[in-house]
Amino acid sequence: MRRPHREPRSEECSPTIVQAARSDWYGPPPMAVLDRGTRIASAIRDVDVGATLAWYRHGRNDPTTWLDRGGRGRDGAGRFVRATWTPDGPATVLLRWSASTALDAETWGPGADWLLARVPHMVGDLDPGDAQLETDAHPVVAATARANRLVRFGASGTLYHELLPTILQQRITAVEAKHQWALLCRELSDPAPGPFPRLLAPPAPGVLARQPSWWFHPLGIERKRAEPLIEVARHAAKFWAWAGLSPKEAARLLQLIPGVGVWTTGCVTGPALGDVDAVPVGDYHVKNIVAWNLAEEARATDERMLELLAPYEGRRGRIVRAVCAHGNGAPKFGPKQRILPMARW
Repeated sequence: MRRPHREPRSEECSPTIVQAARSDWYGPPPMAVLDRGTRIASAIRDVDVGATLAWYRHGRNDPTTWLDRGGRGRDGAGRFVRATWTPDGPATVLLRWSASTALDAETWGPGADWLLARVPHMVGDLDPGDAQLETDAHPVVAATARANRLVRFGASGTLYHELLPTILQQRITAVEAKHQWALLCRELSDPAPGPFPRLLAPPAPGVLARQPSWWFHPLGIERKRAEPLIEVARHAAKFWAWAGLSPKEAARLLQLIPGVGVWTTGCVTGPALGDVDAVPVGDYHVKNIVAWNLAEEARATDERMLELLAPYEGRRGRIVRAVCAHGNGAPKFGPKQRILPMARW
């Protein structure tokens, strides 16, 4: 039985040090001390940190990522905890922010230094936003851009972490996919570094790659999604170099992996690489939401969606994210479709 979650003790979250476990973190780890000056990731500015970080969490029960926030916009405050894989091994980051203080970061684990350096990217410090969209000629684009002006495109740099839950969302509902992501982590993951007993790192690539496709079926994950998970794990070591490429080139290379297509890369290159032009082509809902808001067309094809987004080439991802968050949902017709859990197929 896992121990109940506890808040870090005062000495674990000291205002003057950050503790980073070395590679032998599976036992009681020796701690290295990092200078506190490196912990300040972002000065106070007009950014909704909580909303910017929200796309890294896959459901409220995501065992790898926790997000607690109160308030919205520049007046928001909260805490973000995430365990992930880095080129140096597993690591955990804790971010805290409020309206009156700069964002503060702490990291633990073998990859602590790498993850600490990624914090400004994750919270959108490198994204200047796009004020021009707020005065766009299209009234819906302008209105949703103004409503979304404090949300930035972060870039975690962790393609492997972003790919796994996204692949699980192929072909099924988001609710079922989030449940399967939690199950997968609880079955294969190790405890994350740091003072968070219930937090789990994503399944290690070596562990995930060793599983046969039939092993996943009791979790509700059929062969067509299990095999891409295995292939992604086999290629995980390459992703660190791919993350340094342009989003377009990284997407091209990712699509060489069997089971990773344009929808998957359209969902991943945004949060992983900060791609403001990423569009999830092939999504069941997004094409209709975009068409309804931009052209008042209740149903559309992917080709029609791309046609409507063509004037915004280079920043189409901003339009999609803003419209999906603040626009109107497409009209629904007919009875609600019955959903059969994949585990019962």
